[in-house]
Amino acid sequence: MSSTAVLESSEAKASSYARGRLGSILAVAPLGVWTVLHLWNNLAVYRGGAAWEEAVTHHAHPLSQLITLILVMVPLLIHAGWGILRLRTSRPNAKYTLGFFGNLKYVLQRLSAIGLLGFLGAHIYLAMLKPRLLEGHAEAFTDIAHEMHHHGPTLTVYLLGTLAVSYHLANGLATFAMGFGIVSSRRALKKVDLVSYGLFLLFMAMSWGAIYGLYTAGA
Repeated sequence: MSSTAVLESSEAKASSYARGRLGSILAVAPLGVWTVLHLWNNLAVYRGGAAWEEAVTHHAHPLSQLITLILVMVPLLIHAGWGILRLRTSRPNAKYTLGFFGNLKYVLQRLSAIGLLGFLGAHIYLAMLKPRLLEGHAEAFTDIAHEMHHHGPTLTVYLLGTLAVSYHLANGLATFAMGFGIVSSRRALKKVDLVSYGLFLLFMAMSWGAIYGLYTAGA
């Protein structure tokens, strides 16, 4: 192999490494932080429709809405693009040096990413773009509550979509801790796994708790 080919290969690996680091960082902050806050804000449903709209869809100033959009959408697009590249090039560990559950978590992470892309596309359009751009107002509490209770496909999509969100985020945080060397020993890795399982259950409880609140209000 020529020195030029070696140099190009090294540069390609360095570029791929940098993209991976950037994609991982953006997945944690701001995306992961914003997702947890969004789930928490949706639990305002138990304080009534006005409280839910204040917490979830209200912005005190159009500028704050624009800043939020930039802080969330730009990292989301970067992370999604990086994830699509990984879906095309990465494969489970064929020799199972990671173990059965390691490979299973890898596959589930990729499957949840695919489901997540579809869910986020539908959610962003129906919950944010369509109400604001076509109807001239933020999503109304009565609208989402009615859809959640009386439209089975909407309820199903939200249940499965938030399942994907919860798993992808919880397992992604564990992967982040391992990839950045925050934990390295076998004992620490086991603890990180346990923490990720707990976070998955916590995110699921927050997600489905909010959905149940909307479903009940829709009655």
